[in-house]
Amino acid sequence: MLTSEPPKHLSTRSRRFWRDVLRDFDLEPSGLAILRVACEAMDRMDEARSLVTAEGLTVEGRLGPRAHPALSIERDARLAMLRALRALGLDKESQR
Repeated sequence: MLTSEPPKHLSTRSRRFWRDVLRDFDLEPSGLAILRVACEAMDRMDEARSLVTAEGLTVEGRLGPRAHPALSIERDARLAMLRALRALGLDKESQR
């Protein structure tokens, strides 16, 4: 297992996730880069979710209420996170 500390800019939740993954899986340096992408996307998703929670699902637009822009940010970040996790192959035989 590579003993790499999580990047400092990650949230507490993402740093914990980083450590959990490295405790349970052997990752090559390229895997660490993918894990970083997954953690950054997780943080972006959480930040967007917080905005929607605070401000509501809709915002006032020129033509009336419309979906909050953070909803698409949250969706895109979730997809990026899931793709990165799938690319890591955490569900395969890479577990030690």
